[in-house]
Amino acid sequence: MKKILIALALMLLGGASAAYAADKAPAPRMTKEQNKKMAWWRDAHFGMFIHWGPYAQWGGVYNDYLQRIGGTEWIMNRCKIPVAEYQAKAKEFNPVDFDADAVVKMARDAGMKYLVFTTKHHDGFAMFQSDASPFNIVDFTPYKRDVVDDLVKACEKYGLKFGIYYSQLQDWNNGGTTGRRTMDQGWPNPEAAKIDAYTKEHNGSWDPAQQKRTYDEYFDEIAIAQLRELLTRHGKDIHVIFWDTPSLMKEEYAAKVADLLKEYPHIITNDRLIRGNENYTGDYKTPEQAIPTVKQLDGCDWETNMTLSDSWGHKKRGVSWKTPRTLITNLIDIVSKGGNFLLNIAPDETGAIPPQNVTRLAEVGKWMDKYGESIYGTERMRVKKPDWGYCTQKILPEGKTKVYLQVIDWPEDGNLLFRIYENAVSARLLDSGKPVEFKNTHDGIYLTLPKEAPDEIASVIELEFDKKLPRLKRVPMNTKNFEIVDAPSKKH
Repeated sequence: MKKILIALALMLLGGASAAYAADKAPAPRMTKEQNKKMAWWRDAHFGMFIHWGPYAQWGGVYNDYLQRIGGTEWIMNRCKIPVAEYQAKAKEFNPVDFDADAVVKMARDAGMKYLVFTTKHHDGFAMFQSDASPFNIVDFTPYKRDVVDDLVKACEKYGLKFGIYYSQLQDWNNGGTTGRRTMDQGWPNPEAAKIDAYTKEHNGSWDPAQQKRTYDEYFDEIAIAQLRELLTRHGKDIHVIFWDTPSLMKEEYAAKVADLLKEYPHIITNDRLIRGNENYTGDYKTPEQAIPTVKQLDGCDWETNMTLSDSWGHKKRGVSWKTPRTLITNLIDIVSKGGNFLLNIAPDETGAIPPQNVTRLAEVGKWMDKYGESIYGTERMRVKKPDWGYCTQKILPEGKTKVYLQVIDWPEDGNLLFRIYENAVSARLLDSGKPVEFKNTHDGIYLTLPKEAPDEIASVIELEFDKKLPRLKRVPMNTKNFEIVDAPSKKH
């Protein structure tokens, strides 16, 4: 009997041990190929997003009403502008003040390393010549220039990686999905109740002209055809594809995209092609207009995409602009958590860049000129976020580590404690190279700083360690996603 009880106990212990081992199974490992593919993107950390199309002509204003909700690139949908009316105005789109060279140079001077451009947003207007649809900037407008081609050339000139945004299924002019929104989000149309009833009965469409194709026909005749055009012309120069609003995407659609991209294995894609499908997770996650908390991070690659103003598209009035302090602090916060920052600007209807964009990016560029070393090629540290600011680290080829302390709240008494239990071998102010007095203790590293902060927004101190500090490993993508602010609801 005693032997039986002992055997039973061993079996139970073995089962518990196996269960514990299953709970503690090692996280999936990133492949060498994926790490190599993502290397430049992880090092870059900072890019420019550009939302631009004929919606800039409206600037968020319809019938003298400022669109009530959402970015102005949604004005056709929010205000329920008929297809014929929208296209008539698009025919006048003639952005003669657009200068691709100047825009990309501005991005380069701001410290940005890549650029993502809206080749086709949800209004279905292509900012490139397209045989798949005449509704494009070359064939439909007096401008007659291929903006994508101009930006590709400028990015090559200034050393930026080029990426495209492409709305793969939502399209309000060519027969794609329409993403139902109620009239109260646009303007007080006297026919609001009637329009809302119509959109509810027609999958979000507010104009019969939007129902000229099935979604299957749209995807084959427009989406895949235009993606093939872009890749055939610029495939070697396209390094990122940013998909958007994947509601109603089918797996068969995603499979067609994947087949198309097989010839371009270098292209990095985001997580918005199709949702909840483990076969098409993309390469990085896209929190929108928000910086994730540490608890929301799961080891996958990620990028916050955010507007410089309060709209993705150009807005003619009632604009709120982020300050240089906010932009720089957001960049540091994002990078300290291991992410990238894709910051959006919006040219106006003439193609000019509003001066508020220019001046703010210039201020960011000044900071990056001094402290970019603490951003590029750095990674998140395995330490608790300091109360006085942020920190990043960079593992050097020779086995040493540089740590960068981005100090937002400069201590009045000149004493700063960095809670890390490793011994530094040197410390200096990053901008001037001036040595900083420090002491390694069991509390962490105490630093004695100058009375005045070198920078009014964020000063950086560089610490060096003669060893590799612990690292947080990247893990492969999963199907968990951040919210898309303007994603159509499946219930519609």
